[in-house]
Amino acid sequence: MASSFSSSTAAVTSGDNGSYRFALVSLTSLFFMWGFITCLNDILIPHLKAVFSLSYTEAMLIQFCFFGAYFLVSVPAGKLVKTMGYQRGIITGLVIASIGCALFYPAAALAVYPLFLGALFVLASGITILQVAANPYVNALGSVETASSRLNLTQAFNALGTTVAPYFGAILILSVAVEAQSGLSQMQAEAEVVKLPYLLLSAMLATLAIIFSKLKLPVIKAHTEAVEGIADKNGKTSAGQYKHLVLGAVGIFVYVGAEVSIGSFLVNFLGEKHIVGMQEADAAKYIAYYWGGAMVGRFIGSAVMQKIPAGTVLAFNAFMAASLVVIAMNTTGEVAMWSILAVGLFNSIMFPTIFSLALRDLGPHTSQGSGFLCLAIVGGAIVPLLQGVMADSMGIQPAFILPVICYGFILYYGAKGSKL
Repeated sequence: MASSFSSSTAAVTSGDNGSYRFALVSLTSLFFMWGFITCLNDILIPHLKAVFSLSYTEAMLIQFCFFGAYFLVSVPAGKLVKTMGYQRGIITGLVIASIGCALFYPAAALAVYPLFLGALFVLASGITILQVAANPYVNALGSVETASSRLNLTQAFNALGTTVAPYFGAILILSVAVEAQSGLSQMQAEAEVVKLPYLLLSAMLATLAIIFSKLKLPVIKAHTEAVEGIADKNGKTSAGQYKHLVLGAVGIFVYVGAEVSIGSFLVNFLGEKHIVGMQEADAAKYIAYYWGGAMVGRFIGSAVMQKIPAGTVLAFNAFMAASLVVIAMNTTGEVAMWSILAVGLFNSIMFPTIFSLALRDLGPHTSQGSGFLCLAIVGGAIVPLLQGVMADSMGIQPAFILPVICYGFILYYGAKGSKL
């Protein structure tokens, strides 16, 4: 990248440990923010469902718009990041996400549901660009052997965001008592509750964009050289020619699908009389154990993978997650409840580990490969829908066989499919 940006950061392109550590510390804020924003959807869904008297299908358009952005934007984002570099890609993602949050203001003022969906799509597009830029960047900031460990550490702060977001959302959105003011309908008044939280998020994202524009972060030259149609050191002209990347994309698809499926069905599962028969409000509180387990597991996994190969840890966690889901399918009471909640602990390292293993040795095709992997996050929209169909036809407990199948593929990928 022969630009002023490249020359201005030439001093740190050598990759000294100090500059890498500074970059990693800076990137943790991004992982926290997009985890926080993503999990706010769980608060936005019931709020907008009540405001606009939506059906469940209509309310779930929120998740479809969010994951749809990954599907539509990931590949263009990979090309964008390859052209601009990781740092400018991160800044672009932050700016677009900030604009998306700001668009919640007119959507709330007009109280029009499609405008909320449009704002959400813009927001998710920015988050997608952040994912495409930040994940491979963390992967590259150090040795190949410890890449999975680094990505798990930064992803732990993503899980921290998903853990604390529901509490803030509940305080700022769900717990706000609304009274219609003069000239406003009750629907408009309730819709406007989301203005303050999303304006605050917009300001925070804009501030981060300014900060990242001032930082001097390491440039990974091998990932930014233009090589379209030219073979790399392995004789590959495209990221899609790497088998371990293609299998990794399938792994991301089934992992995100399994994680979102289990999370989406937790409240209903715990509400079953032969499980624990909890009311929805009580069952919702236990979701924190599922997401909190993912956060704790990533910190543990980051340390473990300093000593044990990432593929081995991934295969073990997939086996444990599948075993716990099988136990939840075939037991009742608190055994079934805690088995399904404990899956979060073993889910923890899967996304960052699959991501880092899939990007190994891609060199100048890394940005393109990252785009492919983020494209596969659309599994979060498709797999839960399939499990919903299965739950309608065979019951909620037997339908959990679908996540078991997903974990089976992840076990294969960790043990064999991720090998170069």
